[in-house]
Amino acid sequence: QVQLVESGGGLVQAGGSLRLSCAASGFTLDYYAIGWFRQAPGKERDRVSCISASNSSTYYTDSVKGRFTISRDKAKNTVYLQMNSAKPTDTAVYYCAIPLYPATYCPSSMALTKFGTWGQGIQVTVSS
Repeated sequence: QVQLVESGGGLVQAGGSLRLSCAASGFTLDYYAIGWFRQAPGKERDRVSCISASNSSTYYTDSVKGRFTISRDKAKNTVYLQMNSAKPTDTAVYYCAIPLYPATYCPSSMALTKFGTWGQGIQVTVSS
């Protein structure tokens, strides 16, 4: 069964760090870009970050630039989102996803409709 599984979420104090993982089951992530999104309570799902299949291109939404880092470990078939200097506004359910064709690049718009396979999501709560 082909699926993405997020892990590493939880509760962290403001200013702290957390590392989210997006692991693939049933296929290799090597040939796919991976995007991270988040959905805060009462809000729409929004883009956070993305890394191309070649790792040569990354995207960060303005609110996380300089604080979050996306990376890939091919040996572990996993993409990570390192969250540093966490803020209460980072509280959300975080999702990883694979773009629709071409799946090797992050869509320039990072629109949700440009992504197909999604993980189930993982809760991140940042306390003040």
